[in-house]
Amino acid sequence: MISVDTQLKPADLRAGLDTLWHVSAAKIRSLEASWKPESGAPVFTVAGKYTSRGWTEWTQGFQFGAPILQFDATGDTEFLEIGREHTRRYMAAHITHIGVHDHGFNNVSTYGNLLRLQREGRIAPNFWEEQFYILALQCTGAVQAARWSETADGLGYIYSFNGPHSLFVDTMRTLRALSVSHRLGHVLMGENDRRISLLDRMIQHARVTANHVIFYGEGRDAYDVPGRTAHEIVFNRNDGNKRCPSSQQGYSPFSTWTRGLAWAMLGYAEQLEFLETEPGDFAEVKAFMLRAARATCDFYIAHTPTDGVPYWDTGAPGLVHLGDYPNRPADPFNDHEPVDSSAAAIAAQGLLRLGRYTGETRYTQAGLTVARTLLGEPYLSTSPDHQGLLLHSVYHRPNGWDYIPPGRKIPCGESSQWGDYHLRELALYLHRAIQEQPYLTFWS
Repeated sequence: MISVDTQLKPADLRAGLDTLWHVSAAKIRSLEASWKPESGAPVFTVAGKYTSRGWTEWTQGFQFGAPILQFDATGDTEFLEIGREHTRRYMAAHITHIGVHDHGFNNVSTYGNLLRLQREGRIAPNFWEEQFYILALQCTGAVQAARWSETADGLGYIYSFNGPHSLFVDTMRTLRALSVSHRLGHVLMGENDRRISLLDRMIQHARVTANHVIFYGEGRDAYDVPGRTAHEIVFNRNDGNKRCPSSQQGYSPFSTWTRGLAWAMLGYAEQLEFLETEPGDFAEVKAFMLRAARATCDFYIAHTPTDGVPYWDTGAPGLVHLGDYPNRPADPFNDHEPVDSSAAAIAAQGLLRLGRYTGETRYTQAGLTVARTLLGEPYLSTSPDHQGLLLHSVYHRPNGWDYIPPGRKIPCGESSQWGDYHLRELALYLHRAIQEQPYLTFWS
């Protein structure tokens, strides 16, 4: 269980945040100097150097979103120009990518951040530049919403790249593409000019995820632990009925892949914040989202080691060899199971946002506790020889894609684009709180 520091304040993390932005600048420059567009998007590091991995191009937005966040925090226009120019040159294909569920990762992290900065007055006003970002965001939400499978109860979900039968927990965080597109006045046009609400599809997907991907320890889930999540739910496409849980990146369908858990924590917390600004009566929607957010955040607090960094899956078989691991800090250098610091970076922001939304300080203080851990050794990468920012991230343990250093038995010491990006986003969230700047949201 996380040992929550009830006295910690955002300002107490100022030194760690200053160090982060200092080393982050060098990491961005290093990747900028070595990255070759023809090699594909960088995904994770091998011996400290970023490499690509052909699967789906879901990390490009994190690559170009990182310098935009760097500019946001520091005001250094060098990074604004890197992020803006690469977004213009390389992100168009991601807007119209019909083969993935990752639009919120790629396009809200780039076009979305740039539009937000324009509307905050951080970028010089330019009408056509603003319209460029708006059109990109309108389109990306509609394209993502078109990946639609209906369920037997008349609802539906955005299906994963695995196909129309597959609902991923990850998609809860990419739903922001639909919310942004809706906020910008867009709809998805279907057959016979049917106007399909992007807000309605966002809510339906969140509801199906809450109903099937998250477990509550009662009724249908009486056998299970409250707040646990599955990575994937498989539906019968002949009739739309749920068939079974599954997992691609976790250990099993009946254990919790912790990065998937973190995506749900942050995704629900952000959509709750978004609905607070949306006209209309969403009391019932907020109720099911809040139940899902609380359940997942409570599970994370209860089942994560004391410093707030989880192992990659709560059911990973090697954990039995680590003894009483939940009641001591995580050990990324152990010989049995890797930790996943990227899950911690995502989860910390979810905890902070839920704490602000509900006014429940235990979530806020848990988020600050996790953030403090990530801003120091052995997680924050300060070596100029390592291109990653957040160490001890893992990608796909079942596929064996993560680098195991010489002399080690499990992956450790490496970084990922999503881990680095979400640590920067977490840092920007805290930076703005300390500086009393506008609250950080994904919508403008």
